[in-house]
Amino acid sequence: MIKDTVLDALNKQIKLEGDSSQLYLAMASWAEIKGLEGTANFLYAHADEERMHMLKLIKFINERGGKAFVPQIEEPKQDFSTLKDVFKAILTHEMFVSESINEIVGLTLEQKDYATHNFLQWYVSEQIEEEKLARNVLDKLEMIGSDKGGLYLFDRDIVTISAESSQE
Repeated sequence: MIKDTVLDALNKQIKLEGDSSQLYLAMASWAEIKGLEGTANFLYAHADEERMHMLKLIKFINERGGKAFVPQIEEPKQDFSTLKDVFKAILTHEMFVSESINEIVGLTLEQKDYATHNFLQWYVSEQIEEEKLARNVLDKLEMIGSDKGGLYLFDRDIVTISAESSQE
C-alpha cells in the first residue's frame, strides 16, 4: 500500500499530467488555425501522450491499493505570438514537470517506497526525452529565424524531428 504522503504527491502529479495534456491540446489548436498542420499533428500526439502519462499514474495508484483522484483540469493558455514562443513554453513546462517528478522520487526514497520509486524511473527517463526534444526543436527554430521557407520545411518535417530525438 502507498503511504499517504506519496499518494498525495502522485495525485498532484495526475493533475499536472492532465494539465499538460490540455496545454498541448491548446497549442495544437493554435498551430492548426495558423496553418501549421505538421506542428498541430505533432502537438495533438503529445496531448494524447500526456493523457497516457496521467492514466498510467491512475492505474498504478489503484493497483497499489490507493485511490487515484481525477481533479478538475485547468484551462491552459490559448494564444501564442510565434511558434518559437510555443516551444519555449513547452520547454519551461516540461522542466517544471521534471522538477515535480524528481520531488516525488525523493519523497519515495524518504518513505522507503521502493516500488513507487522504481515505477517513477520511467517518468524520469521520459522527462529527459521531453526536455531534449523541446530544446532540439527550439534550436531548429532559432536556425530558421523568420525565413518562411524554413518554417514551411520545419512544419513538414517536425514528425521526423520527433522520431530522431526519441532514437538518440
